[in-house]
Amino acid sequence: MSIRGDKAKAYFTRGYNCAQSVLMAFSDITGLDERNSAMLSSGFGGGMGRMREVCGAVSGMFMAASFVSGYDDPDDSEGKKRTYKMIQTLAENFREKNKSIICKELLGLDKPEGTHIPDRRTPEYYKKRPCGDLVKDAAEILEEYFISIGKIK
Repeated sequence: MSIRGDKAKAYFTRGYNCAQSVLMAFSDITGLDERNSAMLSSGFGGGMGRMREVCGAVSGMFMAASFVSGYDDPDDSEGKKRTYKMIQTLAENFREKNKSIICKELLGLDKPEGTHIPDRRTPEYYKKRPCGDLVKDAAEILEEYFISIGKIK
């Protein structure tokens, strides 16, 4: 059981998008407050602006991971390698559990719905979408990763 996974899922059920939910679940270690986390990740929901590309939960996981363990010096080639390896590891862990990191594939869609307008969050929405569980998975994967590298206990 993961406190951060549960926290991310709770944010999602409050109406935050997938990316927001995951990034916000790590605000205590990113140092970003709830508002800044939500604003930074707001365009990544729905597979990047509802285009159904990379899953928002995965994007939120990548943002939190990069904020905590990324690099900031453009000449830091070792930092780039380390960061890209981390992102690929996290993506592979998510893919192992969910078969894809692509939103439309995770939702079983042949193509995006063709609109920028998000679905209303109703009880039926939550029943038909796996997003709450995907958000929880992404947060759990990142939490396990951070524990393995000593960033959190």
